[in-house]
This record gives sequence, C-alpha cells and structure tokens, in this order.
Amino acid sequence: MAELDAIVAFLDQSLRTAEFTDYPGAVNGLQLANHGEVRHVVAAVDASLPVVNAAVTAAAGRPTLLVVHHGMFWQGAQRVTGALYRKLKTAMDADLAIYSSHLPLDVHPQWGNNIRLARAIGIDAPEPFLDGRDGPMGLRGTWQGTRQSLADQLSDVLGNGRVHICPGGPDSITRVGIITGGAGSEVAAVAACGVDTFITGEGPHWSYPLAEELGINLLYAGHYATETFGVKALAEEISRKYGISWEFADHPSGL
Repeated sequence: MAELDAIVAFLDQSLRTAEFTDYPGAVNGLQLANHGEVRHVVAAVDASLPVVNAAVTAAAGRPTLLVVHHGMFWQGAQRVTGALYRKLKTAMDADLAIYSSHLPLDVHPQWGNNIRLARAIGIDAPEPFLDGRDGPMGLRGTWQGTRQSLADQLSDVLGNGRVHICPGGPDSITRVGIITGGAGSEVAAVAACGVDTFITGEGPHWSYPLAEELGINLLYAGHYATETFGVKALAEEISRKYGISWEFADHPSGL
C-alpha cells in the first residue's frame, strides 16, 4: 500500500508538472482523488469511459491509481451528465484516482514518449529539438538504413502494422526527428531543423503533400501507438518505488 499524496508529489516533482502551461484541457496532475491509498496502478493512454471501466475491473476492489496521457477535461468545462457523469461516478464508487500527464510526459528525458520510442527503434544520440510553448517538443538523432526498413522497425516496435509512409525524402536515411502524438502539422518546422525523416503519430491531410514539397520523409505511426510508452514507464516506476502492482489497459483508437 502507498499513500496517494506521496505518489502525486513524486510525479509532480519528477515530471516538473508546474513548469508546463500545456493545452487548457490537459489539466496535468491529479484530476480525481480517492480516499488516499493506492494498492494497484493501471496505465492507459486515455481517461475514457471504457478505460475507466477496465481500470475498475482490474482494480478488483483495491484502491487504484489510473495514470493516463490524455485526461478527462480535453473538451473544457462541461455539464456533469451522460458519459462524464458515468465516468466520474464509476471511478469514485470504486475508489479510483486519476492522474494525467500530457506534455510533461511527452518530453521527459527518462520516461517520456519521445525518448522511449527513440530508444526502441535504435536512434543514436537523440537530442531535444524544435522549441514549442514549453520547451523542445521532440528528439532528433541519427539512424542508418532505408526508409522502408525504418518503417518496418517502427511497425515491429509498435505492434500495430499501421505505419503510413510519405516518401518525400531520400530512401537512405541518416537524420531522424521524433515527436509522438499528433504533430504532423509541425512538418515545415521539423524540415527546417535539418532532418530527412520525421516520425510522428498522425497529421492533417495537408502535411503529406507539404512533406513531399519540402523533401522530407514523413512516417505516421499512429497517435495512440506512439503514446503508450510514457504511461507504461510511469506505472512501472511507481510500482518499483512503492512496491505495488501495475498493469496496462490497452484501448487503441486505431488512429
């Protein structure tokens, strides 16, 4: 058993939560408290109603912390009716606490989505690049091989087989940039940073023809798939530090 307040303090400090403005709906940090104890941790990408239901099932009556990347308030202020009411009631009845971390988790140098994906596909010497509202948004480094072999490596690592390739750049790759999630709209800024290949989760339609015009490869590897790494790393670290069990609630969107 661990104290919820201790876990939250550890996460807030380690993720530097207070230093990020993020998007208004992110509401980074503890979004829903429980009575104060945690005996189990569930990691998930989204704090959706199906995920909350799955976390309650996994909790099996234990006070549990759900750690997510996308929290409950992306749509801003809204009436507590319908699905939101059911989600909150289900969580509160089951003593389920919910902690969310968006940009702080994307860019964390140890547990972040960017660094975990970069390591998984073998990017050499990854370094922060592309300044955003709260600092560098992604990582860039070297990778030797062909465009298709990188796509195959991504597919194997992510296990989704859904890497979509815009072959706008060279077939032989040397310099790769990574921003997980929905960063396809950053393709022009990424190209200006000198990479020949950009890996992200998804992007708007216009990002594909723009990548062609800019002469850069753009690999869309899935928003959900590229953002499973961070929450797993957080849950694993909580488990190690506090001696409690954890699991991952997989609920892919296909996007």
